[in-house]
Order: sequence, then structure tokens, then C-alpha cells
Amino acid sequence: MFDSSSSRPQPEIRAARDWIKVLSQYRTPNAGRSWFELAVTAVPFVLLWALAWWALSVSSVLAVLISLVNAAFLLRLFTIQHDCGHGAFFENRTLNDWLGRVLGVLTLTPYDVWKRSHSIHHSGAGNLARRGIGDIHTATVAEYREMSPMSQLMYRLYRNPIVLFGFGPGYLFFFQNRLPLGFTHQAKYWVSAMCTNVAIVAALVVIWYFGGWAPILLIFVPSTLLAATAGMWLFYVQHQFETAHWDTDENWQLHDAALHGSSHYILPPVLQWLSANIGIHHVHHLYSRIPFYRLPEVLRDHNVLAQANRMTIRESLKSARLHLWDENSRRLLSFAQVRALTD
Repeated sequence: MFDSSSSRPQPEIRAARDWIKVLSQYRTPNAGRSWFELAVTAVPFVLLWALAWWALSVSSVLAVLISLVNAAFLLRLFTIQHDCGHGAFFENRTLNDWLGRVLGVLTLTPYDVWKRSHSIHHSGAGNLARRGIGDIHTATVAEYREMSPMSQLMYRLYRNPIVLFGFGPGYLFFFQNRLPLGFTHQAKYWVSAMCTNVAIVAALVVIWYFGGWAPILLIFVPSTLLAATAGMWLFYVQHQFETAHWDTDENWQLHDAALHGSSHYILPPVLQWLSANIGIHHVHHLYSRIPFYRLPEVLRDHNVLAQANRMTIRESLKSARLHLWDENSRRLLSFAQVRALTD
């Protein structure tokens, strides 16, 4: 009922920036569809929370299992928050921002801080001179070789999958997000972080008052950790793959970096729905104002984009073993591959 448009004719595209005019046709959100997507995500999230709470009276294991299922809907709520941050979910900016702030309490992410950080990520993704905010730190081979042994060890630990996906998500969402790191000089971001923190604490106090520590430890923590880990993995594979796109500041071009430096993650239909099409990341980076539910329309209408930067789940697993950007081969390499270059 929401998508009855026919396929559009495919234009001849020669440069990444030429896609902007084409993709602008998909930017308008459908208010009914947006409310529908929010409802079919938020309602199951609340119901599964209630079911897990009830399950505590039956089995702690059952409660944890239900909470882990609910992590998928929490991840989808984060993706809706992500669309709000881009002004893509509703046409009304105020509605986008306030929905994003409410969802930020559930996702433990201060919306205005994240919105600014993520905007910086979009405006400088793939630019070697603009790393450090809203991204996963990636050193070049030359930079790594110039590091001290201790710095190399710290970087290797940081890029270790156990640290990146085992400890990183919990640290990011439970601790790092509590402060407006990178924006501590601006009051509005302190307000965003502190108001979000107060709302989170208030919600946890209410949960504790009615249910004690059990729902916090066996429902809230497991679902949040799993959603955070899945989100971290998705963000990682969106920009960390062998043929990713990095350039020095003088050679960097926004649209080339968006199209060639972002993956098209091929997921089974259920996972694509639960992740709200975030795997169609190359299109998203080219035109971030497109609502997530319209991204499949773009692939339907433009086969060139449908076939670009495709990455299967099996192929994505190899990306976890890539660590350093080689400016000579223009490839993301593993530590072992870098060692082989000097042998």
C-alpha cells in the first residue's frame, strides 16, 4: 500500500556526483509509512520486554533468551533514530529530532551528540585527514610503521575482534555515550548527554522499583549488549573492507568516497528488515536524506547500484582480519599482509 510506483528509466551515470540528482527523487518520506515502521518496531519491542519480565517468574534463562530476541527490535529502533538524525524519517525537522531524542533513551545514545558526530562521519568518510570522530580508527601502513612498539601494541589490541566487538560495544553505549566526547566545549551537547542520562537513570529506577535487579540484569543488559554488538558489526563492515576508499585531503572527493567507500551488505530478508536496510549503505552515504524504507526502491530502479560493492555475510567475516590501509595498493590489509610486504 506504500510503494506502488513503477520502475524509473535508468540514466547513464558516469561520475558518483551525477547520482545526486537521480537519488533526490527518493528523498521524500511517506508519513504513513514512517508511522507504520515505527509502530511495527516499537510495539514488538515493548511486548517482548513485557514477555521477558513475565518469564522471570518462570525461568531466568527464558527471560534472557527473550531479551536477546528483543535486541533485534532495539537495533531497528536505533536505525530509525539514525534516519531521524538525517532528517529522513519525517519531513518535519522538529518531529524527527524529538523522536530521535526519545529513542536515544532506549538506545543509550544522546541524540544531539550522536547527530553531530554522525554528520562529521558523513562529511569526511574516507578522508585520511579527517579521521577520529564518528568512525572506527584506521591507521595507514606508513603510520603504523612509524609508531612506537607500545603504540603498535595498543593499535593491534584495538583492532582485535575480541576487543572491537567483545568489549567495544559495551564500553561505547554504557560508558562513552554518557559524555559528549569531542564536543565538550559546547553547552548544547552537555544538555543532550545529561538529559539522556537522567532519563535513562529514571527509567532504570522505575524498573528497579517494580522488579528489582532481575529485569535490569537479565533483560535490559543482555538486549542492549547484543543490539550494540550487532550495530558495531554493521557499522564496521559498512566501511572496513578490502577495496574500501580512502584518500588524502587534496585527493578526496565526497561523492566518490560515499559510493566507493561504503559497502552493500547482502543480508537475508529477515535480517535486512530488522536492520532497516542499513546494509544498502553506499546509497545511504550518497544521499542520506532517503528514508530507509525507500532504499530498496533505488536498487530496484538502478541495477548499477544494486550490483555495486556487494558483500555477503561470508565475505564480511574476512573484513574482521583487515587492519591497515595501504596507500600504495589502495587496499585494506591485515597485519600479516603488511609484514609480508617487508619480508
